[in-house]
Amino acid sequence: MTRFAFLLRRPFELIPVLFGISLITFVLLQLTPGDPVRLLLGPKAGEAAIALVRERYGLDKPLLVQYFYYIKNVLSGDFGQSITYRSAIGPVILERIGPTVYILLYGLSLSVLLTLVLGVMAARSRGGWVDQTIRILCVVGVGVPSYVAGLLLVLVFSLSFKLFPVSGYADGVFANLHHLFLPALTIAISVTPILTRNFRATLLQQMNAGYAIAALSKGVSQRAVFWRHVFWNSLLPTVSLFGVVASFLIGGTVVIENVFNIPGLGLLLVRSVLSRDYLVVQGVTIVMALGIVLSNLIVDILMAALDPRVNP
Repeated sequence: MTRFAFLLRRPFELIPVLFGISLITFVLLQLTPGDPVRLLLGPKAGEAAIALVRERYGLDKPLLVQYFYYIKNVLSGDFGQSITYRSAIGPVILERIGPTVYILLYGLSLSVLLTLVLGVMAARSRGGWVDQTIRILCVVGVGVPSYVAGLLLVLVFSLSFKLFPVSGYADGVFANLHHLFLPALTIAISVTPILTRNFRATLLQQMNAGYAIAALSKGVSQRAVFWRHVFWNSLLPTVSLFGVVASFLIGGTVVIENVFNIPGLGLLLVRSVLSRDYLVVQGVTIVMALGIVLSNLIVDILMAALDPRVNP
């Protein structure tokens, strides 16, 4: 059995997870106060109009029947009709996946770059002023909420120095490298401190490991030992933590997209919750859950590729 054999069984293990998430989301939304039909039609709507809309969207049926109908439709690729947008939910979600994926990949790329640079600098200058400065920045970064960091970045770099746009989403991949730099940096600020502290600790542990000391005693330079052995052996724990952090950030984009008014899934989710558009909320939740599942699967593949001893 090869180390990648888990790819054959993993999809079957994830099906109950997605069903459980859909059920919990459905129940919680039904317990939310407010009537989406009355909110849509307004306070002057008559009972006949309300009953007609309820029948059209299947809201007049028992909750258990509604859930099973919903699961049946989702399995066939139909997320239902949005009450607010008055269109199929699938195209509404697909239209907003792009900005969310872009900002996530952009932010995580910055996080990886900053983590590698800061972790190596801190470990190589252990106890020095560089190490102490990086550790202080990590402590501060962990304690600052992402929405506060985003607002501070807008205040400094957008309103004061006018270097980056305040909000929105540009057209084109390369145009967004500049347009979405602040949201991506906000993601990096919320993730990098955790990864850097873990990477620094792992580097120091590997530098004191037996194989590193033995190599140094044989005359191998400290620089060669660090870059050929210590650095690569320290990546595995950080990659594992990176998967947990990436999963957390998929949900965290809800805050960042609302701060920077990015038309992604997070902004769609918040607006759908406020308008009681239950089917859209369920659809976005399932898509985000699927994204978390896929990110964990990618991390498992990377860990198996980096270390043959790992058996996810």
